[in-house]
Amino acid sequence: MKLEKITEKSHPARRTYDDACGTAHGMELVGERWALLVMRELMLGPKRFSDLRADLPGISANVLTQRLEGLEASGLVLRRKLPPPAAAQVYELTPWGYEAEPIVQSLGRWATRSPLHDPSLPLSATSLMLSFRTMFDPARAVGLSARIGFRLREEEFLVVVEDGRIAANRGPAGEGGAVLTGEPTAVAGAVYGKVPLAALEAHGALRVEGDRALFERFATLFPLPPKVGAEPQGQASLSP
Repeated sequence: MKLEKITEKSHPARRTYDDACGTAHGMELVGERWALLVMRELMLGPKRFSDLRADLPGISANVLTQRLEGLEASGLVLRRKLPPPAAAQVYELTPWGYEAEPIVQSLGRWATRSPLHDPSLPLSATSLMLSFRTMFDPARAVGLSARIGFRLREEEFLVVVEDGRIAANRGPAGEGGAVLTGEPTAVAGAVYGKVPLAALEAHGALRVEGDRALFERFATLFPLPPKVGAEPQGQASLSP
């Protein structure tokens, strides 16, 4: 009883499950609507409040403020001010916050198996880069050395594939052997939807510079897991 009173006093606004399971406490930390997506958007580094609003178009300023405050209070996010000339306040994950990336990846990979998943919905640049980290198949990258640059809205990213491993981070896109410029959804269409580059270019959704064949090989490295119910009859469904 004494422990319950101390817990309530320490976190007066937090709704709890009254369950000692670590999963239950994890839901208390990141289970509020938008909380895990806010963390997703910070996985590649700090962002300003306005950047988070732009990358999460469905969230209101008030809700975003609440989620950031909650994540900060939980020790997952911190605020800091960039030095001049930027002098802007940014939000970033704490080291413990960054440890949540495997959770985001596992949840995303698991959820893509849902027949209700709609890949045509808006997609942020950070979400696209994290999807590369998540869906990458090392077996398909044997013998491949590739540097692919992406200019997505106002951000630049560099994806490097080497020795069966992938690194996808913010960086100078011009260092890539192939550079793609356009919307994240268009890139996702080329990689996951197998939409021909020529069709995306014809519609003005994407521009490709450099080694087109290199990107086309790169686009084969990210197989999607089968949809639920798509396994051969009589075969048990296995975790991806």
